[in-house]
Amino acid sequence: MGLRDLMSSKELKVGNFIVEFATPGIGHILKAAGCDFAFFDMEHSGFSFETLKSAIRYFEAAGLAVIVRVPGQENDMLARACDMGAEGLIAPMISTAAQAQAMVDSVKYFPQGKRGVGLQMAHDNYRAAPVAEALANANRKTSVICLIETADGAENADAIAAIDGVDCLWVGHFDLSVSLGIPGEFNHPKFQAAMDKIIGAAKKHGKSMGRLVANTEQGIAFNKLGFDFICYSGDIWILRDGLAAAAKTIRDGVKA
Repeated sequence: MGLRDLMSSKELKVGNFIVEFATPGIGHILKAAGCDFAFFDMEHSGFSFETLKSAIRYFEAAGLAVIVRVPGQENDMLARACDMGAEGLIAPMISTAAQAQAMVDSVKYFPQGKRGVGLQMAHDNYRAAPVAEALANANRKTSVICLIETADGAENADAIAAIDGVDCLWVGHFDLSVSLGIPGEFNHPKFQAAMDKIIGAAKKHGKSMGRLVANTEQGIAFNKLGFDFICYSGDIWILRDGLAAAAKTIRDGVKA
């Protein structure tokens, strides 16, 4: 199921954050685990566009939708990821309606946006089609996800969510707390007020919502608040914490 199909429903979608392991089997591993999507991060991972191009094929082979976070908001970041085959695009620090509109312009072809035309390449599986049909198909497939992780972004959430072409508001909770001057204080009234604005904006305009969660309890709680894209932990932490727990259990058992 493609990302656009997932965006068409507010039913729960569970995914995983990929920031370290761009291995050929990663898509199949996540699919076998029951994931609906992968969040492939280029901002903090160091993954190159060459790596992205290969990784997208791994997810396609597994039939797993993928959201790609590029390192910046610039057109060459977003449009290039689209040309690699990314169907869900997310850029950091979207704080204004103008920045959100610029995202739409970079991701969508005419008449919905201003994306530079490159056809019969990776994003359309190297197939030839009439130009108007190819552009319309690409626009139907691509989704724009605005990462709200600044105080200004939360303040402008309603204007961002109102933009035609924006499909989802994604909360970057750590950066949002830092921007609010309360690093990591997620129960602080300032943070809660910002969350209320984001959630209210998404619901008002019928947009999806997503965020990363550290544990299953958070995932359940945020889904009840209306978050339909729940990204559970990440590849590094699942491996590290699972292995650490098992190693400790074995060592403690041997000592007993």
